[in-house]
Amino acid sequence: MSATTNETPATASAYRRVLLKISGEALMGEQNYGIDVNVAHSVAEELKAVHQLGVQVAVVVGGGNIFRGVSKSAGNMDRSSADYIGMLATVMNAVVLQDALEKTGVDTRVLSAVDIPELAESFIRRRAVRHLEKGRIVIFAAGTGNPYFTTDSAAALRALEIKADIILKATKVEGVYSADPVSDATAELFEEITYQQVLERQLRVMDASAISLCMDNNLPIVVFNMRTAGNIQRVVMGQPGIGTRVSLGKSA
Repeated sequence: MSATTNETPATASAYRRVLLKISGEALMGEQNYGIDVNVAHSVAEELKAVHQLGVQVAVVVGGGNIFRGVSKSAGNMDRSSADYIGMLATVMNAVVLQDALEKTGVDTRVLSAVDIPELAESFIRRRAVRHLEKGRIVIFAAGTGNPYFTTDSAAALRALEIKADIILKATKVEGVYSADPVSDATAELFEEITYQQVLERQLRVMDASAISLCMDNNLPIVVFNMRTAGNIQRVVMGQPGIGTRVSLGKSA
């Protein structure tokens, strides 16, 4: 298939429109800081494969690989100032990912919640939807544009605004566990779990504000391992056994 596949029906996909949440750390690769352009290229290739299914794809990217408002690097800075710096970091990541996507032949637009016209378009909901309808991948940068809100909250908000069918939360583990699988070998991997259980058990899926927003609007989330090649496409195609589904339904 060619890269310009916006006319292709999404017959092989379980979803019409998805929002992928990628952490800034995911773009570091094996580095301790910054952006690994090879990782950005790999992510771009996977997003291209999903795009070629005819799926409308939006992305929210974090900035933790460069700067995070609530981190040691922020020191004793004013929280609002630190969070705004973190927003700028997400713009940097978004532009890198845009460049990687466009090198694969996929039209991409970066929409920022903070006005930086030289780098990105300003976020306007109808404009974002129109870009998606025209077959462009849309990357949302600068979070919600407000301090004290994480990019998880931005992902939930943007997904609802564009009427996405699902949020795909890319992580470095297989899904949602009952405990930290790195430190607890007995941690159980859930196939499905409810929003309420996530909140009650304080599981690290997304922050509480994002989970509550998804729960109030019945927006499902799939948490999966992005480090396994092809997993983004597998999740979009609805293949069983990939990641953990968070919804209103009963857990497995």
